[in-house]
Amino acid sequence: MTFRRLPPIPPMCSATPPRAAAVRGFTMIELLVVVVIFAIGAAVTSLALRDPAATHLDEEAVRLAAILEAARADARAAGLQVLWMPAPAGGDGFQFVGLPPATTPPTNWLSEGVHAEVVGARSVVLGPEPMIGPQRIVLRLDDRQVVIATDGLGPFAIVDDAGTH
Repeated sequence: MTFRRLPPIPPMCSATPPRAAAVRGFTMIELLVVVVIFAIGAAVTSLALRDPAATHLDEEAVRLAAILEAARADARAAGLQVLWMPAPAGGDGFQFVGLPPATTPPTNWLSEGVHAEVVGARSVVLGPEPMIGPQRIVLRLDDRQVVIATDGLGPFAIVDDAGTH
């Protein structure tokens, strides 16, 4: 029987670590790529933010359309002629004329500086007839404006300048 000699077992601990086990950090290029990605994300986010005045005006328009539809339903149910009138120039808010005292819709804007104008009239007629005729209201805040309109049969809704919903 012949014995073969085995190669020596390397020591568990050596003075110099092997090259593959060296700790490696991020390179400067990798760090720059991450910084550029964050910069692009911040730029896109800042561009996506809306003007607060436009946001407030849109909120007011949606709210007013809902309030007008509720008052229109109340007017039809009670058989009353109800009018919605914006505050006169320099005034704040709006009012409903003809609603019973038990029905008290809001009469103020949520944001300061909002003004409304009824196009072609002093007030908006909300009932008692199911068809009330086409009506338009322009809401303004600073240099922004939003138009709320109805064709007389459909609900009040925000429309663009061309008159489409």
